[in-house]
Amino acid sequence: MPFIMRKSAEARVIFAPFLLLTVLCAGMANPAHGASDPEAAAEEPQTGQQSVITVYKHRFCFCCKRWMEHLQANGMQTPVVNASNDELSVLKGKWRIPNGMQGCHTGVIDGKYVFEGHVPARLIRKFLANPPEDSLGLTVPGMPEGSPGMYDGENFAPYTVYLVMRDGDYRFYARVDEPETRSEGRPEVRAEQDEPENSVNGAVRDGS
Repeated sequence: MPFIMRKSAEARVIFAPFLLLTVLCAGMANPAHGASDPEAAAEEPQTGQQSVITVYKHRFCFCCKRWMEHLQANGMQTPVVNASNDELSVLKGKWRIPNGMQGCHTGVIDGKYVFEGHVPARLIRKFLANPPEDSLGLTVPGMPEGSPGMYDGENFAPYTVYLVMRDGDYRFYARVDEPETRSEGRPEVRAEQDEPENSVNGAVRDGS
């Protein structure tokens, strides 16, 4: 009997850690225990105030900075990567943005979607809520005077936003016939002067 009791005690000591590990693993796998699934969360497209758009631009592009300020005013985070013109050209090619459809900066969300040029924040949110089939993102070619970051309050001109397709083609997405407005209803107007940036080429900084 003493031998049997000693063996039973040893078994309980050995078994207890395995039982605890099993319970912990089950708790992590079961959503009912309050732990979120990071993989499932990563698959959900970012919309609204949760959107983080990484902006690739030349360090001396001030209209790019004003576009970022437009996104920030609409609840988006805009970490920035300053790059050379050659690096930007390679990036635009990677995202299959046609030559005639390119802008002065490139924004990327989740490594899945691209927003080229001065795309309004409201259209970015609309796209993320329901990305059209076989599309990669949106583009505003060039630097239209009426677009966010370019509009000066006086010389608005309508412009077109296009879909960027996975096969390297593009399609019509939306026509913008009036300037974007702030939350209080006033038109967004670019600042007349900009201070030079202090970021280092290739560095990533929030809100630069």
